[in-house]
Parts: sequence; C-alpha cells; structure tokens
Amino acid sequence: MTLYRKFAEQLGGILDALEATGDLPAGIDRAQVTVEPPRDPAHGDLATNAAMVLAKAAGINPRALAMLIAPKLARLVRIANAEVAGPGFINVRLHDDAWRAELRAIAAAGDDYGRSTMGRGVTVNVEYVSANPTGPMHMGHCRGAVVGDALASLLEYAGHDVIREYYVNDAGAQVDALARSAHVRYREALGEDVGAIPEGLYPGDYLIPIGEALAAEFGDRYARAPESEWLDAFRRRAVGAMMELIRADLALLGIHHEVFSSEDAVRRTGKADAALAALEEKGLIYRGTLDPPRGETQEDWEPVELPLFRATAFGDDQDRPVKKSDGSWTYFGIDLAYHYQKAQTADALIDIWGADHSGTVKRIKAAVAALTDGKTDFDVRLIQMVRLMRGGEPVKMSKREGNFVTLADVVGEVGKDVVRFTMLTRKADAQMDFDFTQVVSASKDNPVFYVQYAHARIRSVHRKAAAEGLGGGEADLSLLDADELGLVKLAAQFPRVIEAAAASHEPHRIAFYLHELAAAFHALWNRGNDNPEKRFLVVNEPLLTTARLALAAGIGQVIRNGLAVMGVAAVEEME
Repeated sequence: MTLYRKFAEQLGGILDALEATGDLPAGIDRAQVTVEPPRDPAHGDLATNAAMVLAKAAGINPRALAMLIAPKLARLVRIANAEVAGPGFINVRLHDDAWRAELRAIAAAGDDYGRSTMGRGVTVNVEYVSANPTGPMHMGHCRGAVVGDALASLLEYAGHDVIREYYVNDAGAQVDALARSAHVRYREALGEDVGAIPEGLYPGDYLIPIGEALAAEFGDRYARAPESEWLDAFRRRAVGAMMELIRADLALLGIHHEVFSSEDAVRRTGKADAALAALEEKGLIYRGTLDPPRGETQEDWEPVELPLFRATAFGDDQDRPVKKSDGSWTYFGIDLAYHYQKAQTADALIDIWGADHSGTVKRIKAAVAALTDGKTDFDVRLIQMVRLMRGGEPVKMSKREGNFVTLADVVGEVGKDVVRFTMLTRKADAQMDFDFTQVVSASKDNPVFYVQYAHARIRSVHRKAAAEGLGGGEADLSLLDADELGLVKLAAQFPRVIEAAAASHEPHRIAFYLHELAAAFHALWNRGNDNPEKRFLVVNEPLLTTARLALAAGIGQVIRNGLAVMGVAAVEEME
C-alpha cells in the first residue's frame, strides 16, 4: 500500500471514530475528501480537505471540524505534526522515516509500484485509430494511435479490464473508391497502360501489389467486365490487404488490438435494426422533418419526413435522422448501432477521435445515454493533428497524391520509443509539431532524451559501483540528506499520478510527471559537479554510496514503470 493510500485509510479511521463519538454525523458522503501534496511544499508533505467538504453536511464550522481531526492525525505514527490552515484545511508534515519507508516500498513492489486497484471489476472498451482502410498508416493517424494505446495500458495498470478495439470503416464511398483504384492497378498488372490514375481514386504505389495479387487470382476475367461484377470482390480483397498493412504498421509502434469490428458487418447482421428497435421501445424514435441546413432558405429546402432519434432529450442540439429518405441507414444510424454493440461487453466506452469529428460528439453521447439508460460511461477524446517538421521547416504529406509520410517511415527514422513518448508530451487536444531533428536531439529541451538520460545515468552509476565493489548489503537510508529525501517525495507521487491520469483519461500526465522527476534527479546529480562528496558514487564512503544507490534505484524503478505504461522501453545506456 502506497503512502498516500495508507494515509487516506488512516484519515478514514479517524472520521469513523468521530462518527462513533457523535462529533460527526454518520453516513455523510466522503467521496470528495482528498489527500494530496499541498500546492506549496512549505506547508508540509500532505494536505486534506476533509473538514472543508464534510462540514456543511455535518452542520459544523469547517475550522472547528478541522480542529477535531488534526490532533488525532498528529498522533499517528510517522506524522510529525498536523496543522489547521485558513478556513479548515489540514496540512501534515511527516517524519523523514516515512519517506525512507516509501523508498523501501518502491524497491519491494518493483514493476508493480504504482499499480492500482481503482478499476477493479470495471471493463473499459477503448476504440482508437479506426482509420479508413484505404492506405498505409501515416502520421495523421499516429497521435491518436499512441494516445489510445497508452490510455489502454494506463487503465490496465490502474486495475481495469480493457478491450482494445479498431472499427473498420469498410462500407461507403471511400472503400468503393479503393476497390476502383485496385481495379486500375489490376488492369495495369495485366499489362494495360492505364495512364494517370483517374481523379477521385487513390494513386499510391501501395496499391500495385494488390493489383498484382488480383491479376494472379482472377486473370483477365474482370479486365473489361462491368463494375457490378467485380466491385464487391475487389472491395473485400482490397480492404483485407489494407488491414494487413495497417496491422503491420501499428505493430511497429507496439500497438495490437484485440477486436476488429466491421462497419459492413454492423449493416449486414441486423445490429442497426436491433439498436433502432431498442430506441423505438423506449419511445425515442418518431417520424418528423428537419430544419433547413444553415445557409439555405425555406424555398430552397424540401422537407422530407424521416425517422428521427430524440437526441435533444439527451443534450444534443437537434434530433437526428437514423435513416435516409430511401430507407438506407445514415452514418449516424450505423454509428449508434456500433456503440450499442460495444456497450454489450463493457461498463465504459472511450473513443479516440480526430478533432475534425468534434461535431459528432454530442449526438453519439446522446445515443449511448439513450441506449444504455445512462448506465454506460462514455467519453470521447479529441486528438489534434500533428504537423511534421524537419529543422523547423514543414514536411508535406498528402494521402490523395500518394506522397504522404508513412508511419513506417517515421518509426524507421527515429524509432518506436521516440515516436510514442513525443506523442504524449502535449495534451491530446493541443496542436503539436513533430520535428524530426528535435526529437532525436541530445538536449534537455527534448523530453524524450531528458527522461531516458536520467535512467541511463542511474544504470551507469550502478555498473560503475559494481565495478568498484560498492553497493552491496542493506542501505542505511538515514544517511540521505533533505534534498535526497525530497526526490523520494516526488517519486512517491507516482501512484497518485497513475490514478489521476486514469480517472481523467489523460496519459500525457505520465510523460509530464516523468519529465519533472527526471529534472529533479538531474539537479541532484549535478550537485556532484561542484562537490565530489555529493556524487552518487563516493568511493571512500561505501555506506553513503549504498544509500544513494538505493535512492537512484528507486528513481530508476519509477521511471521504468512510467515508461512501461507509455509503451516505451527504458534505455540502459546512451551514446
């Protein structure tokens, strides 16, 4: 049990005792009670808002309640003092031995330090990437892929059961265009001079092998045949080939989905009909007409009666059609059916979407709330695009023109770990520049390098200590000074960061935290530049060296654990 969790439980025991004596009414909701580091470290090591959030329900002045709690806290083991501040906050200062014990806890837990049970019994479906299967993965897909995969790992680390899902958009105009593009390459493979690829089709060379495979399978059977004879077969084979390519590209980033769901299957297997029937049973489907689109006058608009979902009853701006006038499904109709399908196997749904889909969020949230009676948590994380740079100059990419920068190209140039870490160095909804030159620079301004360098330094000092015959035996952690224990205090926040990042669905918090921890470690390391006695390895001080090596090992363990959640390997050494 980590320090913060243990303190929270001890605080809970004190509140129980106050209830038993009648000083605090029984049954008050404590969900908003927090235990966390104070904003100003000068105020202590821990702070709780217990008195502030419980006082109103208890009918007690917050400061008076805090005065009941603080003395009981002060009597706990490893608490030096507990003081009431302001209107009723309680600041707590711990004995140094508490931080020494936490350093030992890091060593004892190892790879599991920071692992949480907060999500126990909760299944979360995380759908991410879901790029149209019309070409290889490019850097426009990369950020959402990394954010989604890191979030899935984070949720698992926090105790959730996680389903990683990819939604294959294998129906509609884009995949028909893919099939027609494959047909052009098929004719080309048969020896025909196809000339320039027609406008509206995909010109990329990645379709040449597909055309060759189709020629080997069908010969010239469909070279002059009408489209109706070959479109379905070419669509299935082209989508299948693209998905194999996409899986291979994602594997370069260490990304693997357990579930691949098909839009076409949702249409064909009656899932949309089932979702519609569920909404009709709830009285949430009616026949009506839509208002004219913005910019069109009533004279230009011909109203058509359509089956509409009462989305406005669940927070949307307007009710939404689930079918078109010809009876075919709208994209929204299929999308709500797909989410209904996902909700059958998960307690919570998270979708990772590009920012260009922001207009769809309200209607899908409304649909999920309606279909699940509000019982399924649903969150959409919007991802801003990444602008590729090289030495400060933009790198162009265009999927249509076939000269885009592929994900495979980028991973091949800078490596999986650099790509993954960099994609998490900013909030997902903030714009990002990915500069090929900067992300591999050996500079403290490069977060990837800075964190990896901290771990490499730790591994290096342990190798040097082993060569000197130092570092064996039990460490006397009482030899660590205040600055060194300050680093332990920062490391001890890792379990809290994990739980907060998991609760907020923000894996970038791990990268931010690791950068802060690495900076604090480097600052401690650099003390030895001016004073050799402050180095981690002091040959003539074996006991002090052993204590500092234990400190370094703990920091290295936390860095490795955080990087593992991000899907990044910690380096042993740097050239």
